[in-house]
Amino acid sequence: MTEQTPYQVLARKYRPTSFDDLLGHDVMIRTLRNAFEADRIAHAFILTGVRGVGKTTTARIMARALNYETEDIDRPTVDMAVEGKHCRAIAEGRHPDVIEMDAASRTGVDDIRELIEGVRYAPTVGRYKVYIVDEVHMLSKNAFNAFLKTLEEPPAHVKFIFATTEIRKVPITVLSRCQRFDLARFDAQTLGTYLGSIAEKEGVQAEEEALELLGRAAQGSVRDGLSLLDQAILSRQGDTIEADAVRRMIGLADRGYSWSLLEAVLKGDSKEALRLFRHQYDYGADPAEVIRDLLDVTHLVTRTKAAGEDAAAHGPAGTADAAAAKRLAAELSLPAMTRTWSLLMTALREVQGAPDPAAAAEVGLIRLAFASRLPTPGEVIAGASVPPGKPEAAAAEHAPEPERAEEPAPAAEPGDRLPSSLKEIAALAAEHGELRLKNAIERKMRLVSFEGQRIVFAPTDDAEDNLAGRIQAALIKWTGAAWDVEVGSATAAEPTLKEQRDAAIQNHPLVKEALKTFPGATIAEVRPIGGKE
Repeated sequence: MTEQTPYQVLARKYRPTSFDDLLGHDVMIRTLRNAFEADRIAHAFILTGVRGVGKTTTARIMARALNYETEDIDRPTVDMAVEGKHCRAIAEGRHPDVIEMDAASRTGVDDIRELIEGVRYAPTVGRYKVYIVDEVHMLSKNAFNAFLKTLEEPPAHVKFIFATTEIRKVPITVLSRCQRFDLARFDAQTLGTYLGSIAEKEGVQAEEEALELLGRAAQGSVRDGLSLLDQAILSRQGDTIEADAVRRMIGLADRGYSWSLLEAVLKGDSKEALRLFRHQYDYGADPAEVIRDLLDVTHLVTRTKAAGEDAAAHGPAGTADAAAAKRLAAELSLPAMTRTWSLLMTALREVQGAPDPAAAAEVGLIRLAFASRLPTPGEVIAGASVPPGKPEAAAAEHAPEPERAEEPAPAAEPGDRLPSSLKEIAALAAEHGELRLKNAIERKMRLVSFEGQRIVFAPTDDAEDNLAGRIQAALIKWTGAAWDVEVGSATAAEPTLKEQRDAAIQNHPLVKEALKTFPGATIAEVRPIGGKE
């Protein structure tokens, strides 16, 4: 009786074994190629990225490249066309000179001391002794401290490769001793195309929309995408993986319906919004996923409005949503979109904690549809009124022009009128195209005194250390006059310009009424009306 080969899940069957198999990561491969050819190989590398993006797999490929050896080649290389003497053992995790350690389960000082002890000994059969430490951010503070000396001055025969999903939790003292590679997540379109090629190798047909849904559900993770494809192959009813079957399998919202749903709530059409939601819910979409999808498309529209039409192609679904994003961005104002985002975030929190998620989602959509008929805070201050049921017309009428960095204006002569308030200095910064400095003046300076050409201010906690010097240099350049800008005590300081504006907004009767209507809501942003900064 013939022994049957055990089944391998797709995530293991199609795990890359060389740099040629890796999806994306071109910058890292080019950097390693140049380093190997110039014999300038770092002693420590750190790979970071979301789960399933290929960090551990890439680390093993790097270990293989560092120890690559054939009858013709005996040096590190990224071009591994044929299997070398050490390749199979490294890929299978049984090479004596490639030591893998999971920092999630071995976090203590004793574990690191054991590793440090092994560093002293030369490799047994390979060129380098390679230590792969997965989830390195899980090491304790004491373990990191014990490791630092070895990491700073390791023996020539040792290389370290670290992998982490939480790069911010790795101490800067460790990061500064490593060559860092950020493995980017993949968009839904790229993942869908890749999953289609895998399905073809498996002899399975799949609808293009089904592959796009699988790619979107994977959220940038190749491993998650392959696991979902495995499930879709097993759960298909006929010979083809169909989009409806995938949607029911993973409870995803239909992206086309998400755009229609967003338009319905922004028009204030509660009836149509509830109908569209119920259609998706009845087809198996999770209520939280429906709200998340609305957040996705809202973010894309807002980004397109703020950064221009080129930004429309950089959403989670690649170019698939670009046309809809451009159309809505042209019709809506930024304040309206930021309000939509805030209300959707509130709805998502409620859905996640509600005993009946579908009911919570419906209430969130009704609230959003009602809010679309209200003026934004900026329109309230301008005395604008919004005709019922026509949010787009009002938004278009009152929306500010997109912020532009203008050509710097020429420096003024000493005889010109000098600014006499922070507000005038902020306006002067905008006039000269210094928008970042304008933002710092409005948000990070609490005025203590302004006497002639001497300014004393108390910086906010997040202000840059050199803010006073930057403002003084800019004022001298812009006005041609001498200025003295100093940091003083916060005891007698005024609120920042932004804090003063926010207080005025909060105390406006209509804003108070709007905040009473939506408990827990906050004002996300205040913009001047009329297209001028």
